[in-house]
Amino acid sequence: MFKSVDIFEARKEGYKTYRVPGITVSKNDVVLATAESRPISGGDWDFNDVFMRRSLDQAETFLERQLVANHKDIGDGPISNFVMIPDMNTGRIIAVFCWKYSRVFRKYSDDDGATWSDPEEITETFNRFHNDYDWKVCATGPGHGIQLNNGRMIIPVWLSDGSGTEMGKGHLGHRPSIITSIHSDDNGITWERGDIVCRHDDNIDGTILINPSETIPVQLEDSSVMLNIRSESEIDRRLIAISPDGSSNWKIRGFDNALLEPVCMASILKSNQPSENEFKDIIFINPDNLENTMIPEGHNLRHDRKRLSAKLSFDDAKTWPVNKVIEEGPSGYSDVAQLRSGEFICIYECEIVERICDDKYIRVTKFDKNWLTS
Repeated sequence: MFKSVDIFEARKEGYKTYRVPGITVSKNDVVLATAESRPISGGDWDFNDVFMRRSLDQAETFLERQLVANHKDIGDGPISNFVMIPDMNTGRIIAVFCWKYSRVFRKYSDDDGATWSDPEEITETFNRFHNDYDWKVCATGPGHGIQLNNGRMIIPVWLSDGSGTEMGKGHLGHRPSIITSIHSDDNGITWERGDIVCRHDDNIDGTILINPSETIPVQLEDSSVMLNIRSESEIDRRLIAISPDGSSNWKIRGFDNALLEPVCMASILKSNQPSENEFKDIIFINPDNLENTMIPEGHNLRHDRKRLSAKLSFDDAKTWPVNKVIEEGPSGYSDVAQLRSGEFICIYECEIVERICDDKYIRVTKFDKNWLTS
């Protein structure tokens, strides 16, 4: 089974493009899909809002879009990296997001995303990092956060001192950077900082770590938390770190040779279905590509964003024997969720209007394990 639907389209409804998608499934099996809506240049520093489309029929159809994070509620500047976590105990959906890459807010929904609370600032949690790292730029996720078996909520974050490459005229750069996390032990009401995981210029088994950034989490079978980390390191592979609690005592496992890194956000998820093996399946999705035939002159990307692929691991993310292409053509950022039926739902950027990163669609594709392994 494999079925796709486009839920946001560039140059439509007052926005130039839609980027950085996110998806989650509520306790009641309602699908919530989001995208940053960028009105001017399509870049990170537009006055971005976040729109959501929900599905009440397992991603077969989607309701009309709704505005869930309006930059005007806070001030001129972009809303970015809208990270959702469904609380499987209470049913509440928690969302944490950034404004102007300098302040962080949370909000919540108690009705499967139909309505949302007003934003409440939690930047103080990030200010606690200043003793270890004098950050000027911060970002959550993107993608989804996770809730551990003990109820703790985990969101990976990256921080930058803003001294490196500018991402927009007159704005602080997103580089160099470090990786850390925040966590909540009270169902997303209050948040605490975690330990620093890794830093730009760290030496990882002889490879210099360059600008680690967008990071995705998954809980392993022994209850430890694994981070799968994007970076710009020359090795072109995803970096792996593990913590016993998702917050402290991080250990770097190293670069995963099976997971190519085209310098793009990825997604990961542990299956909610029982497995015939010792470990539940883990799915990993990113552009499985290191070619560079699509990069326009003067663009700072190193590799094409295309050939979005799903890999499966049956041994707690140690090996990835299954690899299936979801989207052969241009395709970039993604997120993945799972229905109670076991079907996976992947949301991702795809096709282009004028150039790479000018994505034409945010697409949602539903597939099952049989499709992956066939």
